[in-house]
Amino acid sequence: MRPSTTPRADGPGGADRRWSPALWGLLFVLAANMLIDALEVSVALVALPAIGDDLGLAPHELHWVVSGFAAGFGALLLFGGRLVAILGRRPVYLAALLVFAAASLVGALADHTALLVATRFVKGFCAALTAPTGLAIIASVFPEGRARSRALSVYSLFGASGFSVGLLLSGALTEVSWRWTFAFPAPIALLLFAFALRLIPKDTPDPKAPRRYDALGALSLTSATLLTVAGIAAGPAFGWGHPLTLGVLLLAALSAVLFVRVERTAPQPLLPRELVGRRTLLRSALGAGALNGSYLGLLLVSTLHLQRQAGYGPWQTGLAFLPAAAPLALTALHSGRYVTRFGPARLIAAGAAAASLGCLLYPREGTAVRYATDVLPTMLLVGAAFVLAFTAFHMQATSSVPEHLRSSAGGFYQTAVQLAAALTTVLCAALYPAGRGPALALVTAVALAGLAVALRGLLPRRTADPARGTAAEPPPADRTSEPTRGRP
Repeated sequence: MRPSTTPRADGPGGADRRWSPALWGLLFVLAANMLIDALEVSVALVALPAIGDDLGLAPHELHWVVSGFAAGFGALLLFGGRLVAILGRRPVYLAALLVFAAASLVGALADHTALLVATRFVKGFCAALTAPTGLAIIASVFPEGRARSRALSVYSLFGASGFSVGLLLSGALTEVSWRWTFAFPAPIALLLFAFALRLIPKDTPDPKAPRRYDALGALSLTSATLLTVAGIAAGPAFGWGHPLTLGVLLLAALSAVLFVRVERTAPQPLLPRELVGRRTLLRSALGAGALNGSYLGLLLVSTLHLQRQAGYGPWQTGLAFLPAAAPLALTALHSGRYVTRFGPARLIAAGAAAASLGCLLYPREGTAVRYATDVLPTMLLVGAAFVLAFTAFHMQATSSVPEHLRSSAGGFYQTAVQLAAALTTVLCAALYPAGRGPALALVTAVALAGLAVALRGLLPRRTADPARGTAAEPPPADRTSEPTRGRP
């Protein structure tokens, strides 16, 4: 680390020394990058109809713009953590910023669907590199205590605000051209790179960290993800019984089996074996995946409904979705206190119930929209669901494992959340040609599945699991375990 550019916020009184401009600059770079990562999904959602009109995509094909990013993020998140552990935080973070900027420009200029989707996948991988790395840099530069809590609060606030910012920006920019929604992050990423080049400290890879990349594990998980999405997408285009559809889904299943086999036999697997079978972590991952997947599936269906059938423009659509996204940003700084006071299990169950009710209320038929009665109640309930459950999910997941496993647990948790988003959006897109009703029925079923998982967490259980050494109710996590993105 270079003290001249990245002074620590510790002094004789611990975290009481006034922060230096360089320290504030470092935090701004990390938080601003988190914001542009978090808004990538919302900018794509609002722009979907315009992209479809320009590139000639049917509704069941538009999902790739959203699911491509989620697949790149989710499938390669564990591998990204391994790259950082071996190569170091600074070089990986800087490289990811440059690639993200390049992919943004290429995506904005793309005239073919395949190229646009490829850039979305690459940007998802870049987010998988920068999001957890930014959190690790904060943990290494800011000492535990008030300084780190303050830095994590700023970092979390920017991440939680990203989805709302993306809705507004995309609504405004898509009125001009959808290409601007993919181009505008490029100069921002380049500007952040210029500051990061000076401010991000050098680091030495941990000698105790794994030294194997486990490339086969990463490749098999990525293949399973992309082939599953492609197989589901092929259903409406070729027929569910078509040899191509069945063949792609079979290859996806074989890739998934290969991933499990590789991880069970690898000397240094991407997912530590100590995490396998931890019920609280698995329940958190499944519940958060159901919440995120149902939310993005709902917005996918709603943006097509509002813009294609109800006559809304992109700006109106962005504003229509804002009640679902803004509450999380407004309450992000206080969410940890709620979890400490009420416990994660209760908040998660309440959030899952609100999300399920919101999905049930969205109109299944008709094109005319009375926003105050047809759309707003759903958006408010979904917004309440994220306020209640967003932080609780993450804190429950990471605090249920020992300290040395929390980083890996967070990676597993985020992987599940992103893969659920990719799968739910493609399933909604596949059902949408049959009408809005079937797609919304799927969204509701996913939300109700999340509620069932959440209710399971309320049931009394043993005080401890001797085989795994885990407590029945995890203790409140410290601020280092707080979520960092605008979604779970």
